[in-house]
Amino acid sequence: MSSSPVFFAGLDIGGTTVKSVLVNAEGDPVGDMVEVRSHVKNGYEATFAQLEVALDQLTSAAGISRDQIGGIGLDVPAPSSEGVIWAQANLGSDWVGTNVRDRFSERIGGIPVYMTNDGNAAALGEYAVRKKHFGSLLLVAPGTGLGGGFVLPGGRAWEGANGLALEVGHISIPHREEDGSLPQCSCGKLGCLEAWVSLVALRRRVAIELAKPENASHPLNDGSPVEEKAFRLREFAQQGDALAVGIFRQQGNLLGYGLADLVRVFDPGLVVIGGGLAETAFRDQYLEWVLEGFRERAWPVYLTSPIDPAQTTTFFEWATGGDSAAAIGVAFAALERFH
Repeated sequence: MSSSPVFFAGLDIGGTTVKSVLVNAEGDPVGDMVEVRSHVKNGYEATFAQLEVALDQLTSAAGISRDQIGGIGLDVPAPSSEGVIWAQANLGSDWVGTNVRDRFSERIGGIPVYMTNDGNAAALGEYAVRKKHFGSLLLVAPGTGLGGGFVLPGGRAWEGANGLALEVGHISIPHREEDGSLPQCSCGKLGCLEAWVSLVALRRRVAIELAKPENASHPLNDGSPVEEKAFRLREFAQQGDALAVGIFRQQGNLLGYGLADLVRVFDPGLVVIGGGLAETAFRDQYLEWVLEGFRERAWPVYLTSPIDPAQTTTFFEWATGGDSAAAIGVAFAALERFH
């Protein structure tokens, strides 16, 4: 039996890039994150080729051979179960119904592969970087949509019977537009949390607010596309612009309101908020807006212990894993399963 050191790779497949990391058998990172194009729209075989490019770059930089990789963690931006993609999402059509996990394992000579979705992967990554946290962890990540994941004590993601658990963006909240209507979510349903808290929701809200007479002279009413206006909104919020602050405050409040129900179901103890807002200059203020919404809806016991009022029962933190969180998460999952 070979005495060569064993390593574990994490490959995070995104819509445009694959982010990859390598860890050793102790879970310590080896080298830097490697990033290559993903080519997901061109099909899974085209993406497999890019995954191999990433693996070759990781192993070359570490000075090891591929046969020293004891397992690979893979995450995909789509719902899946036991390695099989269930829906197209942002992928090419040939991914659907394909056992991506097993086909990739065969392609790379039988190296075992663990696969999950990107929300679970990010949650696992946030758990992995918190070396002193041993309880459970709930992640929510506002981005283009609203992703999430839940990690059990010990470091295993709760994926559900079909790998479809923790679609946190698709719980319903009792909030309506000013005209009484419910916004349509990307899933096709009405009134989902993601329809209120996401980049897509931000674009809708910017368009609604700028159409009001009182905002006719706002600097964002410059004829630029709504996508650009939504992108620039963070800059305005950082400068204290009332319109921008109001939009982000609403999103934060509604996210907190929805989190109160998720905490009531899972009682995680720790809620981590990811996504691009973790990098903004006004993130402390945004977190306070989240807590406002949470306090409005949450039972008091999910704020402080009824036995010891000095004991906080639910902590809130910003994500710290950065761009490599999902890749780190699946690398650790592979280490746990295959070492």
